[in-house]
Amino acid sequence: MKWLPPVSIVLLALAGPAAAQTKTAAPAPDWKMVWSDEFDGTALDPTKWRPEVSCWGGGNNEQQCYTDRDANIRVTDGMLHLMARKERFTGPDRPPEIAATPNPTVTQPYSSGKIRTLGLASWRYGRIEFRAKVPKGQGTWPAVWMMPADSVYGGWPLSGEIDILEAVNMGATCTVCAGNRGENRTLSALHFGDSPPRNTHIERRVALPDLALPSDDFHVWTLEWGKGRMRFFLDGRLYWDVTADQWRTASPRAAGNPVAPFDQPFYLMANLAIGGRLAEDNNDKGIGKDTLPAAFVIDWIRVYQCRQDEETGLACMKGVEKD
Repeated sequence: MKWLPPVSIVLLALAGPAAAQTKTAAPAPDWKMVWSDEFDGTALDPTKWRPEVSCWGGGNNEQQCYTDRDANIRVTDGMLHLMARKERFTGPDRPPEIAATPNPTVTQPYSSGKIRTLGLASWRYGRIEFRAKVPKGQGTWPAVWMMPADSVYGGWPLSGEIDILEAVNMGATCTVCAGNRGENRTLSALHFGDSPPRNTHIERRVALPDLALPSDDFHVWTLEWGKGRMRFFLDGRLYWDVTADQWRTASPRAAGNPVAPFDQPFYLMANLAIGGRLAEDNNDKGIGKDTLPAAFVIDWIRVYQCRQDEETGLACMKGVEKD
């Protein structure tokens, strides 16, 4: 979920009737479910997720500390709640895998929740799908995204980053958004290229067919990822089809590999950030006085792999054209 000024932004309002039913049909039988969390218990499943405890903010100048407290991460009523609160909180600067020794403490004005499958589960190619309701408010920045399990091609972003969903400042003032509802576009992005400041990314922003706020109801986001291709769906409608000629890595370890860096296992994350450049520099600027408390609610997350083609996943990515 790292962010720099966009290289390519495309605004897209999906055609067709409004999606009243967001529990989309199960994928075709060619897709085999290999991992899921329905959040039906009363606590986060430690065999599937680990909370991140840090106050770093991902290098984006975000203003939250992520904690493992029930106040910020809660499983109840069959759903995961990642909750952001306005409170001064002090915690470790960075998560263990990138922490200094010793790891200094940092105090931030907000607390929130972030969970990861790092060290527990990762996948190369497949279908990642989840049903969620994003929060409304200037300064909110929920995301579901993926990072490489091992930095085979080097540090960020040489080994890539896949942002399936980011929902920034829902409902805040937006002069370029259709529908007169305020900011009603969510986005997906891929980060890649060379080491900062020579890194780059591509992204696609998308509105619902009826131009409603995504924060008004639950919706289903889907990534289908195969060798050299990614397709992104919202409520079953394809809105972004990306091929390997649109990404690259400067890593010498990828010489002669046209699909790098997105040919390695990636792990999954979900979080609710508060503030940061992408949120605070846009729409109504800053963090709204009435934004907190806020919650990013996830009904379920499911991972599938292509039954007859686990090696590339491409056999299951045929026959869908953009609306």
